Amino acid sequence: MVAQHPQTSVAHTPANRTSGRPAVPHQTPVRRSWARIPVTVLAFTASIAFAMVNVVDPSSGAVASPYYQAPARFNGDSAQRLVVADAVERTVQRDSFGAEAKPTPTPTPTPTPTETQTASATVDEEESGSAEAETAAPVQRAAAPDPGSAKAIAYDMIVQRGWADSEYDCLVLLWNRESGWNVYAENKSSGAYGIPQALPGSKMATAGSDWATNASTQITWGLGYISGRYGSPCGAWAHSESVGWY
Repeated sequence: MVAQHPQTSVAHTPANRTSGRPAVPHQTPVRRSWARIPVTVLAFTASIAFAMVNVVDPSSGAVASPYYQAPARFNGDSAQRLVVADAVERTVQRDSFGAEAKPTPTPTPTPTPTETQTASATVDEEESGSAEAETAAPVQRAAAPDPGSAKAIAYDMIVQRGWADSEYDCLVLLWNRESGWNVYAENKSSGAYGIPQALPGSKMATAGSDWATNASTQITWGLGYISGRYGSPCGAWAHSESVGWY
């Protein structure tokens, strides 16, 4: 007795009979457009033709012929023609001039100095020495003047002139040396008179008729003299310190 087994069906995939490589998809061949090639060639030929026109002379063939003759320019005439009716003359004139030597100037005679000029030169030298003496040591400060005194009158006049107090200090030293501020001071040998020792004393009459007795008149004249000759009392004091007088 034979046992019967149930049959089992198995699905089999058909084998590829061509090769063992995987299948490649089929590509459709690309068709080339032969209709575009004549257009491209025509465009290239036209470009070359235009370029050759500028390079090759169109008349080169005619010129190369042995029978070619160049036409005469300007119908055989010269390129430029000048017609002169008459000859032109130009006269040039030159101005004449003369030269003379520069005249020699007449020398100015040197004047002979007189005694007055010599004395004036001496005074100028003394004044220049006084200018150097103005840089001397500072002047000692003077005490305040007594009211109503000659020094008080002089101080008021200095302030009115706009001078500094140091000018009053110089004036006190100067007239202390000359007259001691004495209205009647007189130098018998020279004739100088008064507080400023004017020489002669009558010069002070320009400041007032009472010049011989009035301190204010004498101080007015003295400050005017100092201002005109030395600029300030300190300038007069520096000169007096240098030469012993002012």
